[in-house]
Amino acid sequence: MTEKAALSEGIDTDGPSGRASFDVVLGARRAELLARFAQIFPVPQRIIWEIGCGHGHFLTAFATAHPEKICVGIDIASDRIERATRKRDRAALPNLHFLRGDARLFLAALPEPTKLESVFILFPDPWPKLRHHKHRIMQPDFLAQLASKVEEGGRVFFRTDDEPYFNETYALIARDSGWVIVEERWKFECETVFQSRATKFYSLVIRPRSRAL
Repeated sequence: MTEKAALSEGIDTDGPSGRASFDVVLGARRAELLARFAQIFPVPQRIIWEIGCGHGHFLTAFATAHPEKICVGIDIASDRIERATRKRDRAALPNLHFLRGDARLFLAALPEPTKLESVFILFPDPWPKLRHHKHRIMQPDFLAQLASKVEEGGRVFFRTDDEPYFNETYALIARDSGWVIVEERWKFECETVFQSRATKFYSLVIRPRSRAL
């Protein structure tokens, strides 16, 4: 769980008491995720994952178009997950699941040998102020954690309307020995609310570097 996620829980992580509260919530969230994982994929699966799924518009469309794939969306805001779940229920999609959770905690709790086939990160918060860049999802530690869970040949699809964030992410990936930038079309397109409001947006496709090398 990140500092941003802790703040969303109303937890002040400063000081021993704050850290203790953080650890209690972290343990509860991990236990909750493990229980849901056991329901969603009791046997190892290849899954489609969306980080910051919001109200579930994109992933509901993807799951509708790909009923054979297990799709999981996460968001740290409970009201978004509730709305996304209602959307899933109206569409009657048994292959689609929405969970409240933090991306790093999700990866840490994801059981082996379940792997990520595709990961979508659509219009994440760019945290434009320099002092807030530490809150961005695209960070070296997160990319290292993610690379260990994406299957060989899997893809991560990143899109933002913030050009500086895109350029910095592109440069970060280019320097990262664990990832390769792929020049290819997106495998699925569905305009999100953020995308409909953007005058311009920037897209990036990456894959883990072959583990055989």
